[in-house]
Amino acid sequence: MRIVSANLNGIRSATNKGFLDWVATSGADVIGLQELKAQAGDLTDAMRAPAGYHGYFHYAEKKGYSGVGLYCRREPDAIIEGLGLPEFDAEGRYLEAQFGNLSVISLYLPSGSSGEERQQVKFQFMAAFWPHLAELAACGRDVVVLGDWNIAHNEIDLKNWKGNMKNSGFLPEERAWIGRVFSELKLVDVWRTLYPDAPGYTWWSNRGQAYAKDVGWRIDYHVASAALAARAQAAAVYKDVKYSDHAPLTVDYDYPL
Repeated sequence: MRIVSANLNGIRSATNKGFLDWVATSGADVIGLQELKAQAGDLTDAMRAPAGYHGYFHYAEKKGYSGVGLYCRREPDAIIEGLGLPEFDAEGRYLEAQFGNLSVISLYLPSGSSGEERQQVKFQFMAAFWPHLAELAACGRDVVVLGDWNIAHNEIDLKNWKGNMKNSGFLPEERAWIGRVFSELKLVDVWRTLYPDAPGYTWWSNRGQAYAKDVGWRIDYHVASAALAARAQAAAVYKDVKYSDHAPLTVDYDYPL
């Protein structure tokens, strides 16, 4: 089973850059999309459901903002849209597909980089999301929460960590929170488990040739229940073509879908 996480920074923009062509050759069983920056009426038929896939979406109410989606080769048994938290569900941040005992979730955790007000919203989301994460961790299902968590956990996860210790995405409170996801809830950071010493950057600033120089951050994750994480075989960040300021993160699992 191949699962991909891809923050598109706009599904229309990414499509214009060839993202759907890549989807057709990706071999993915499920692709989690984040930052659609579109509403239902903005999507072409190909964006809604690329050949061979069923498409599901949780749009933000605000136009051109946020939103998550899932492309699934197999039709899910159930789709859960949102967390039941109106203030965050209005921003389109959570979409879950269930296949038997497996849950694949596309998550777009808020960014706090635009200012203190949004940083406080990010902290509020983290606090509100915690009980749901704890429930997922304890439910007995095979679970993977993939997407843009907007937090780099450790120093290895960003190039210029010393200069970012007071910046959103690498604040002590954020790092401690995601650390608790791994230590207390026993959910697993799949990339870091497979590749302890490989940075695995997935996002690059649009400033200062960060992409060309690989001055990046690892803020896109597959966070999985222990049993599923143990079946992860390999992972890769796709950088051959730049569809977004993020790169797709692919993980192959020895798991029948």
